[in-house]
This record gives sequence, C-alpha cells and structure tokens, in this order.
Amino acid sequence: MKHRIIESSIVALGLLLLGLSIKSGINAFSQRNRTVTVKGLAETEMPADKVIWPLPFKEVGNDLPSLYNNLKMKNQAILSFLKNKGIKDEEISISAPQVVDMKAERYSVSQSPYRYNITSVVTVMSNNVDLVRKLMSEQGELLNQGIAVMGEDYQYQVQFLFTKLNDIKPKMIEEATKNARAAAEKFAKDSGSKLGKIQSANQGQFSITDRDANTPYIKNIRVVSTVNYYLKD
Repeated sequence: MKHRIIESSIVALGLLLLGLSIKSGINAFSQRNRTVTVKGLAETEMPADKVIWPLPFKEVGNDLPSLYNNLKMKNQAILSFLKNKGIKDEEISISAPQVVDMKAERYSVSQSPYRYNITSVVTVMSNNVDLVRKLMSEQGELLNQGIAVMGEDYQYQVQFLFTKLNDIKPKMIEEATKNARAAAEKFAKDSGSKLGKIQSANQGQFSITDRDANTPYIKNIRVVSTVNYYLKD
C-alpha cells in the first residue's frame, strides 16, 4: 500500500512537471509568434556620372553618292565641333547610316519629292557630364554650318546615368534599417510591448529615377527595407 502511494505521488509529480513544461512551451511559442513588420525608407539625390548624347541628322535627295558625300562632310564637322570643345576620340562613335528608299516604301501615304532619306548618328558617351551638358546648349553652332541636329525624336533621347550605386548601397541600407527599427520601437511602445530580435529582413530593391522632367541629370535614389521583429512583454 505504501509503495502504491509513493508511485502515485511520483506519477502526479511527473504530470505536474509535464503540465508546467507544456504551459511554458505554449507561452514561449505564443511569444515567438508575436511579431511586427515595418518598412524603412532611405532616399538621396546624386548627380549623374555618365551621359549618352546622340546627335542625329538627316539628308534627303535623289543621288546617293552626293548624299553620302554630304554625310561625310557633316560628320566631320560634328567631330571637329566635339573635339574642339574637349570631347575625346574614344568618347565618340559614328553609326552606320540608315537609308530609306521612299519609292520602296509600300505603306507611305504621302509622296516625297525625294527618293532617299538618310539618317546619320554621331554618339557621345562620356563621364564628363558637365562638359556634355554645356555642349548641348552650344550645339546651335552646328546650325550655322547647315547641320540640323534632331532633338525631338524619341529614338535619340539623351540618357543621363548613375553607375556608382555600389558605392552608396551600404550607407543607404544602414539608414533604411535604422528607420525601420525606429518605426518598430514606436509600435512596440504604443502596444505596451518591447522590441525583440529580428525575425527576418528584406533589403528591398533600389530604384533610380530622374528627380524631375527638367533635371534628368540629377537622380533620385531610394530603397525600402522590410524588417520583421519579435515582440515581447
């Protein structure tokens, strides 16, 4: 009888300890499931460090040899203009001329008085953005030489690029993470909790856009980081 009492006591104690352990585990599990998801933004403006500047012009006429001679002379005039202004040889390229035979255009509605329409493109690709911007405002000098550079064609738009993203990435990610933590701490305080460790984090994607339509040479760079934090009592 005495042995049965002892055995029953041991079983009861074991069940009690098991219950406490389960309760503790449930509490711990519920605590781990309490999380908050926040986003942190980092944003900065940077000047473009590379520019691609196409200078297209057209020649129309009926005699191909004459048109090609005119193209060569005008290409040479553009090259001289660029080099005299400080653009280097390795920053300049000339595309093969694009020839359109207007009489062979089956879908043309209007009749052109000229048979051939030839487009030539001289392209400047340079890291000297300030110099190129200056030359863009001076290209009227080419008009005095009879060279009308097309500026409205969507196909030949100037491109301002920012290529040094890796140089500013670490600092921007750090700033975005700090902003995310500040938002999480505010949420935890307002909800009567404390902020725990990070459960998971997503760096987010960087975006590079023009600051506005009038200043495409100034880039707006932003990243949004998403961070999940544990909450605790």
